[in-house]
Amino acid sequence: VANCHPSDWVNPTPEGRYNLVVVGAGTAGLVSAGGMALLGARVALVERRLTGGDCLVYGCVPSKGIIRAARAAYDARDASAYGVRIDGGIDVDFAAATERMRRLRAEISPNDSVRRFREMGVDVFLGDARFTAADEVDVDGAKLKFSRAIVATGSRPREVEVEGLDRADYLTNETIFTLTERPPRLVVVGAGPIGCELAQAFGRLGSDVVLVGDKEQIMPREDAAAAAIVRNQMEREGIRVVSPARLVRARREQETRLLTFEREGSSEEIACDMVLVAVGRVPNVEGLGLDAAGVRYGAEGVEVDDYQRTSNRRIFAAGDICSRYKFTHAADAIARNVWRNAFLFGRRRASDLVIPWCTYTDPEVAHVGLYAKEAREKGHDVATLTQTFDELDRAILDGEREGLVRAHYDRRSKRLLGATIVARHAGEMIGELTLAIRARRRVGDLAETIHPYPTQAEAIRKLGDQYLRTTLTPARKGLLAGWLRWRR
Repeated sequence: VANCHPSDWVNPTPEGRYNLVVVGAGTAGLVSAGGMALLGARVALVERRLTGGDCLVYGCVPSKGIIRAARAAYDARDASAYGVRIDGGIDVDFAAATERMRRLRAEISPNDSVRRFREMGVDVFLGDARFTAADEVDVDGAKLKFSRAIVATGSRPREVEVEGLDRADYLTNETIFTLTERPPRLVVVGAGPIGCELAQAFGRLGSDVVLVGDKEQIMPREDAAAAAIVRNQMEREGIRVVSPARLVRARREQETRLLTFEREGSSEEIACDMVLVAVGRVPNVEGLGLDAAGVRYGAEGVEVDDYQRTSNRRIFAAGDICSRYKFTHAADAIARNVWRNAFLFGRRRASDLVIPWCTYTDPEVAHVGLYAKEAREKGHDVATLTQTFDELDRAILDGEREGLVRAHYDRRSKRLLGATIVARHAGEMIGELTLAIRARRRVGDLAETIHPYPTQAEAIRKLGDQYLRTTLTPARKGLLAGWLRWRR
């Protein structure tokens, strides 16, 4: 807090017109403000809560800190499978794990701090921003005139309107990282990325966890085989997965929360000590005065074209406020496009970006590009290759056989279209396939890329080998055999 919203901060006095006013100091806002300040622009940055935004405070940073602690606990329990015996059992100190997370978050926070951006030459305003005209923002009475502006106010957890839920004192990703005591029983409502990551993490840290999703498949946007591997792993770890099911009622009896779910025509009441609701996110468009600025918006956020321009050509938008890719790295990439388009005569299209993503369960699920169904809808003649880890030497040695790499390509052009990886470090592996898709490489090129042996990333090269084997038709094999006989 001392770095990201210091209590003694005094807002500067605006003088003259700014080249750029950025509303929101999450990833998109910080990248935009910092990039333009380094080029010598006069920049104002406005934040009402904490600089660093959801990623630093409520999202990527704290969740990965907790996930790392949970993985350590899981590995310790599983150590006997590798010949390592731990006498006396495993004792998880939940308070110490969360203290570590907060300490490391504080260590990282200077990168996003108010003072760092002031030192870069940015005028940082802490307060509520509201557009009062097509070229003006008011911050608690201070008038900021601008040549260009970027709206980067991000998103927040989606609320669930269920009878009694507001009295159950439920948690979201914005409040769960304040816990210092482990909840003995935790129900996670929502089986998307956030719900799955935290359900597994809290289960590994010792909570009795029930994960409830409204679809048959957990992580419903992902490849079905990938989601099934993660679900199987969770269930082996003792997490109860209830899906599909719908939360219809909630009540509280002293410290116990009682949740009623409907499932397959029947209802079930589940008792727990804490409830985490993770059912998606909604854009922060309220209270910004967007109508006064002539900026169109709706339930999905601010409306932008492929260059991130709003209906007011002076104003752009970046990050969760306008993108279907609600990831830190997507906000970063889009923001880099925005300030180039706004000031440097750039024509960078959001649709040209190749954006990977990763769900940090164990194993992780990473994806880039198109899924097979999407590719077919776009007119591609799709073929799919899958390399499982049960025949991969490094995965066998690591005891991590339940993984896969799956790639989709166009039969006509042979170009890679999309890929999914399920592995403990899938997020570290997906970059190679992201580069291949961005560079419009053919699937056969994967076979020509040499990997160290033994690594799990070698599975990507094996996909290329699979493809090459499909090109060896009986006719070609016969011709080659004849040629070789002639050469003997």
